Amino acid sequence: MLRAFSNLVYRRLFVAQIVALLGTGLLTIALGLTAYDLAGDKAGQVLGLALTIKMVAYVGLSPVAAALVARLDRRAVLIGADLLRAGAALCLPFIDAAWQIYALIFVLQAASATFTPTFQAAIPDVLPDEADYTAALSLSRLAYDLENIVSPVLAGLLLSLVAPSWLFAGTTLGFVLSAALVQSIHLPAATARTDQPFRKRLTSGARIYLATPRLRGLLALNATYAAVGSVVIVLSVVLARSTYGGAERDLAVILGAHGAGSMAAALILPRLLGRLHDRPVMLFSAAAAALLMGLTGLYVLLAGWPPWGVLLAVWALTGAAIAGVQTPSGRLLRRSAHAADRPAVFAAQFALSHACWLVAYPAAGLLGSSIGVSATMLTMGLLAGSGLVLARAVWPTAPTPELEHSHDDLPPGHPHLHDAERRGGVWVHRHTFVIDDEHRVWPTAG
Repeated sequence: MLRAFSNLVYRRLFVAQIVALLGTGLLTIALGLTAYDLAGDKAGQVLGLALTIKMVAYVGLSPVAAALVARLDRRAVLIGADLLRAGAALCLPFIDAAWQIYALIFVLQAASATFTPTFQAAIPDVLPDEADYTAALSLSRLAYDLENIVSPVLAGLLLSLVAPSWLFAGTTLGFVLSAALVQSIHLPAATARTDQPFRKRLTSGARIYLATPRLRGLLALNATYAAVGSVVIVLSVVLARSTYGGAERDLAVILGAHGAGSMAAALILPRLLGRLHDRPVMLFSAAAAALLMGLTGLYVLLAGWPPWGVLLAVWALTGAAIAGVQTPSGRLLRRSAHAADRPAVFAAQFALSHACWLVAYPAAGLLGSSIGVSATMLTMGLLAGSGLVLARAVWPTAPTPELEHSHDDLPPGHPHLHDAERRGGVWVHRHTFVIDDEHRVWPTAG
């Protein structure tokens, strides 16, 4: 896994990701404190709406942003997005009304919706070797999980020394350092299709995504892990504080168990994916996540809550299972598009996966308050299982990436037909197949 760090460009990008994530983690904590200062007991409503705005920005703006910046140097795009995020974070200590939180959160998340897909699409060009890229995906997963653990600890240390408003300074510093690290490297030139009209650039990512069977399967798996993950994120506080009567630190413990399971899986996955195809690993992981959540909910309904240690083990295994679905997804995106189309496809994944979370978050919250946590766990486990069934149906096994297919829409002498032969009035050939301008529909035979 560590071989990827031998690449200087990737090494600096990884550090940039970590410092930006730490800044984001500090922002989340500082935002909660600010919301409480402004709204008191209604702080939850303020935060809930702020998080909804975040998801709406992710879902609605990432494809638009990808189309708008397609003609720009992507290093400049990353730096500009980081500086915009730093500026928005720097304004947050001076707000005195809830609407100002909403406006700044929208600006900040719009910048993130530009930064993240651009960053993700650049990594395959920085690390063209698939083994190195797989290691980078696992390292990225580790970075996200470590941020969930380190940010609260760092925030606690800072709050013991400075006022809460200084957390926003830490957030700003994280984004500025990220921009400086990106400035210090030279990214491989992007090959985005800048000659296309804006409307085509806007829709090309979703068109490729939804026309590719394995990506349709990935979309269904996005829904699976969102259903399970939403229970962990939304209802862990209820379990730790109310169901088990724990202290505030017990919330950190249960979320830490989930993160530890995810990190353990991220360490194992590069070697596992070197031996197995993505499909069985991802489907098995999704099945494990759905079964763990659904069967735990059923057990609680029939026999009551298990000991605290057992629940922690379930949360850890759930984290490992979700990582087994999330981590390989970049490999599917990479092999499902030409380099020129990757930014649009990564933006489509960013938007569609967050659309699943946009539905799952409120569903888990509403169900938890109306039918109880255990029934919610069973329900969301069943919904996750439905996503798994759909993924198996729309993502058929493919022993080889090369598919035989025909063309009846290209003229004789077209460069793409250089190795094709004429059969039954159409041109037929075989090659690694992706959706593009010459291949608009996935072949159903061959």
